[in-house]
Amino acid sequence: MAPEKTGQRDAEYAEFVSAQLPALRRTAYLLCGDAHRADDLIQEAITKLYVRWHRLGEVERLDRYLRTMLVREFLNERRLAWARVLLFGQPVYEPVARADDTEQRLAVRAALARVPQRQRAVLVLRFMCDLPVDEVAQLLGCSAGTVKSQTSHGLESLRRHLGNRVDLVPALAD
Repeated sequence: MAPEKTGQRDAEYAEFVSAQLPALRRTAYLLCGDAHRADDLIQEAITKLYVRWHRLGEVERLDRYLRTMLVREFLNERRLAWARVLLFGQPVYEPVARADDTEQRLAVRAALARVPQRQRAVLVLRFMCDLPVDEVAQLLGCSAGTVKSQTSHGLESLRRHLGNRVDLVPALAD
């Protein structure tokens, strides 16, 4: 490939990824509950995207493609032994929340962290990323019925972990 085409390709990649970073950070953090791990997930996804960038000209929705890569990276990472090693007892970084709902968000995130990973991925994609069932199914490589079932089980688990604070489940969509 000619140097000028490579430079243009790199510039397009950088522009695309820069525009996607806020949404990626939010999704990754909600999936794993740790800002450092979220950054690692994003790095893995955007690195893999870069390797494939020259072949993605025909992909209709690159944002969905990248989000799929991120979620799959999260699901695959949890299978690796090193992912179970925690360097910190408490999160070092917590995204800034509005003062009026910090307690609710923390309670929901803590409960969400206790939901099984596949159910957590479905809940994050459905309620926090506001994706329809069919898109979540496509993203996770499963049927719409599986997404509905995982949503139901995930909400049940979330309610169980919230205990008497079950009124916070609507905060999931915030």
